[in-house]
Amino acid sequence: MFAKINKFLFAKLFKINDSAQKIALGVGLGVFAGLLPGTGPAAALFLAFIFRANRASALLGGLLTNTWLSLVTFILAIKVGSVILKMNWQTVRQQAQGLLKNFGWAKFFKLSFLEVLLPVITGYLVMGLVLGALSYFLTLLIIRRNFHGNKTTQ
Repeated sequence: MFAKINKFLFAKLFKINDSAQKIALGVGLGVFAGLLPGTGPAAALFLAFIFRANRASALLGGLLTNTWLSLVTFILAIKVGSVILKMNWQTVRQQAQGLLKNFGWAKFFKLSFLEVLLPVITGYLVMGLVLGALSYFLTLLIIRRNFHGNKTTQ
């Protein structure tokens, strides 16, 4: 059944009546927005509107990367952000997990922005930009290779 859904989505995505660049940009923006916590499909549609990308492909990119990747991307965001900011990722992870387990606004405001939130935000932004750009180029390549000569590649 999963194979049928993938085949259906693939066919729908790459047969959208729009330029290859707009479709690929939509996917890239959707992947970017979908990786950022608290955003997802709504942000993907908003970004597609602002950048004049294809909204259907942005929505699909946002849905493909939204909630189901949260746990994996959270740890990766901590690692990436900590490496960039030259911090110990395990310390940041422990502080972030402590905040999530016993969340309270007082505890949230006691934590230093620079010690916990900045590495997490930095990691998510870097991962979103990298994966969004990769999604854009991969989608563009697939469209141009498989649908060259169709209206979607103009």
